Amino acid sequence: MQVRVLGCSGGIGAKARTTSFLVDQDILLDAGTGVEDLDIAELAAIDHVFLTHSHLDHIAALPLMIDSVGGLRARPLVVHALPETIAALKTHIFNWVIWPDFTEIPHYERPWMVFEPFAVGAILEIDRRWIRSLPASHTVPAVGFHVFNERASLVFSGDTGPNDEFWRVVNSIENLRYLIIETAFPNRDEDLALTSRHLYPIQLGRELEKFERQAELLITHLKPSDRAQIERELQAWAGRFSPRMLERGDVFQL
Repeated sequence: MQVRVLGCSGGIGAKARTTSFLVDQDILLDAGTGVEDLDIAELAAIDHVFLTHSHLDHIAALPLMIDSVGGLRARPLVVHALPETIAALKTHIFNWVIWPDFTEIPHYERPWMVFEPFAVGAILEIDRRWIRSLPASHTVPAVGFHVFNERASLVFSGDTGPNDEFWRVVNSIENLRYLIIETAFPNRDEDLALTSRHLYPIQLGRELEKFERQAELLITHLKPSDRAQIERELQAWAGRFSPRMLERGDVFQL
């Protein structure tokens, strides 16, 4: 199984792309602006989209992606998400005001898109690959993802603040190879991070004290305007874990 980073930034500009990961050729974790770099054939090959939550930087490319390749597909694109995320998409995006409702196009019996709700902790198998939703603590209902096969695991925190339940689950994963966790703001923006339920370097260091496994630690969701500052502070507060900044184009084998 291969995981390719299409986008991992907390914003845009200077070629930054927001959150999206491609698992093999057919599964997408989040649908941020990184999806827009795929060609038409690659977009049409995606059969499943798993969303962590409803915020724009994680769903921005989804409406355009369906519009671009829906007519090329033999079956609907399946969008997997929490019920609250699906409700938000139906109300605010696929509502015929912002964008058409592709669960009714070209016909409600032959739609280009279907929604499949899941609960926190649910595990879905797709061709001997498993995706489990993990608890996250954010301003809207949200999850992270545990992606795994028989050999190895990758965990993506999604957008989250401090979360003891997340670490309880992560520490139970024996074959964990990669841990991707967010740090959105520098330490000076502690109040903003707390309000928006994102991590900042001092807080990430405290959270990592709960981490009991050995895995490569990868940092995502840095705000582009503060990336250099966040990197310096991460080395000060989480350096003993040897964190590496995730980069667009990174590829991981499981």
